[in-house]
Amino acid sequence: MGYNEFVIDAPRKSNRLQGYDYSQNGYYFVTLCVKHRIEAFGNISKDVVLLSNEGKIVKKQMNWLSIHFPYIHLDEYIIMPNHVHAIIVINNSIICGRDNPRIVPTNTVINTKKYNRKFNLLSKVINALKTTSSILIHQSGYNAFQWQRSFYDHIIRNEKSYLTIKQYIRNNPQNWSQDPENKV
Repeated sequence: MGYNEFVIDAPRKSNRLQGYDYSQNGYYFVTLCVKHRIEAFGNISKDVVLLSNEGKIVKKQMNWLSIHFPYIHLDEYIIMPNHVHAIIVINNSIICGRDNPRIVPTNTVINTKKYNRKFNLLSKVINALKTTSSILIHQSGYNAFQWQRSFYDHIIRNEKSYLTIKQYIRNNPQNWSQDPENKV
């Protein structure tokens, strides 16, 4: 067996924090990248993100997430030319119907699989975003589009961290030219 065959077949190291319950209430900072850092979502002009059609599809799907997953809230996000940053809030005590958002008391038992915490994983939310946006991008004619495998996450544990990350997201377009990962 050659070296390349071994590397391809090697098990991938998980990016998730070992033993952490990613379905529990909390604030999560996530980053998703386009495979090979291809600038598929638009470009930066004068510190402003100008979204391409593909970027607009991702934006539409980002907004769709909290409709499809009523236990999440999209706190802050930015779609950059080759990646997306977002703060996703998981709150299992909120059930949002189309016409009736409400908070469920913590001692209430909800008998549907949809609201069972073990099914409300952050990875399911990210997978839904990547899958649905990829399908729509492919349908638009950009058949070569691919997301990078997995995603980066950071569990936000305090207000100082939250505020720092929120400012980082907001400043991302202004910092684009200094980003070592960008191909400018």
